[in-house]
Amino acid sequence: MSEQPEAVVGPSFAEARNAWARIGLMSFGGPAGQIAMMHKVIVDEKRWLDEESFLLALNFCMLLPGPEAMQLATYTGWRLHGTRGGLAAGLLFVAPGALIILLITILYANFGSVPLVSALFGGIKAAVLAIVVEALLRIAGRSLKGWTEWLIAAFSFVAIFLIKIPFPLIVLAAAVIGFGKTLLQAPREVAPLPAMAAVPIVTTLKTVSIWVAVWTLPLAAIALLFGFEHVLAQLAAFFSKLAVVTFGGAYASLAYMAQAVVETYRWLKPGEMLDGLGLAETTPGPLILVNEFVGYLAAARHGGGSPLGFGVLGAVVTLWATFAPSFLFVFAGAPYVERLKFAPRLKGALSAIGAAVVGVIFNLSLWFSLHVFFRARTELTLGPLRLEVPTLASIDFAAVALAVLAAILLFVLRLGIVATLGISAIASLMLGLFA
Repeated sequence: MSEQPEAVVGPSFAEARNAWARIGLMSFGGPAGQIAMMHKVIVDEKRWLDEESFLLALNFCMLLPGPEAMQLATYTGWRLHGTRGGLAAGLLFVAPGALIILLITILYANFGSVPLVSALFGGIKAAVLAIVVEALLRIAGRSLKGWTEWLIAAFSFVAIFLIKIPFPLIVLAAAVIGFGKTLLQAPREVAPLPAMAAVPIVTTLKTVSIWVAVWTLPLAAIALLFGFEHVLAQLAAFFSKLAVVTFGGAYASLAYMAQAVVETYRWLKPGEMLDGLGLAETTPGPLILVNEFVGYLAAARHGGGSPLGFGVLGAVVTLWATFAPSFLFVFAGAPYVERLKFAPRLKGALSAIGAAVVGVIFNLSLWFSLHVFFRARTELTLGPLRLEVPTLASIDFAAVALAVLAAILLFVLRLGIVATLGISAIASLMLGLFA
């Protein structure tokens, strides 16, 4: 289904599959937390990728539309075991969170919000902050090697945090700077890599054709079966379109998606959309799994039959339209990624993109911190600058205490991720029960 990678000395398929299942269950905290989690497991613990290959893969996935963390898992799985490895990694990264969200959404649709779940995952959110900080420090230390990279990271943070410049434009600017920097340097000899033959264009076209069919044919069948005006067909069309324009990850598309879902299609009410976002933020898996919440409620209410049956079908349609394109993008581009390391100009551009990614991850980390530690925030505007400022009176002291606990567990006691998340979740649950 796609060209297989060069032979890699690594884990067995069963070992890798178990690791991906573990990562899928622990992938809290949005893109920043998930990338931090994978870096710790893939680079630091398992050593399946070295630092350079991980950052190269991350840069590649950041350039693709869709959930970059899921695509990073898919690419790494492909590197290790070809197409089946990529499928296993991508599906296991998404499946635990998708199942949890489906079950909670069914409860939500029938009984409203579930406070016990919120209390349990509150500790997990706080723990993820410590994991993100640890990964951010490590990635920054290895990516920011000179003053140029530091400046790019700083400007990247300012551009996305204060000016709200779209991430694709930041990536493009960083790539131009990195490419231009290599032009000013003296040319260097680059050792050829004979084993890496050119990828036949026919192979790439075959991969694209197969995955376009996998993506579109089931959704077209749904539309033909229920009618193009049915809510299931509308979900398939809307989220397929969203999947190809969401450059910069879920955060870049949430505002547009939420507005369309509430104001244009009127599938959800504003408060329900906020509940869905909170659910996606506090459960494992990509933040874009909020789409599943939307798909279930929309189909359950407007499907014209059994709310449970149509709700589940709406969730499945939404998941398919959201994630099938990601497999297309990764499998089509994966054979070319490693070749970028041996193109000096492109390598310089990717190095600059890596520095920009540090600024973006810092932005996501700060954004996540504001939403964990404070219940209310306001936005200040000064010309092109837009700054989200927390309302100090709304500080959540329990979340701060849980984050401190997680930091002690991770940095001082040096416990593993599973233990840190588990202890933090139990502590949060105890606070919720006894407060």
